[in-house]
Amino acid sequence: MTATATTHRVSALLSERFGVPAQEVHADARLKDLDLDSLALVEFALVAEEEFGVRLTEDDVTTDDTVADLARMLQGKGGDA
Repeated sequence: MTATATTHRVSALLSERFGVPAQEVHADARLKDLDLDSLALVEFALVAEEEFGVRLTEDDVTTDDTVADLARMLQGKGGDA
């Protein structure tokens, strides 16, 4: 899976599952700027594990991460579901 495709899937998850307006989700958007709090990060990690078939730790997703950071991290863990 390409970085662009992974970024697109992360963006879609944020919009569809977390109610973030699609126009606000872009590669450089930080999770804190998308109003995701610590509880939402835990939920995102669980959803991403299922969606991408990878194991995430509590340190893998932070509010300072961008959408592109998440895509790179998921790819680095072999996420390709």
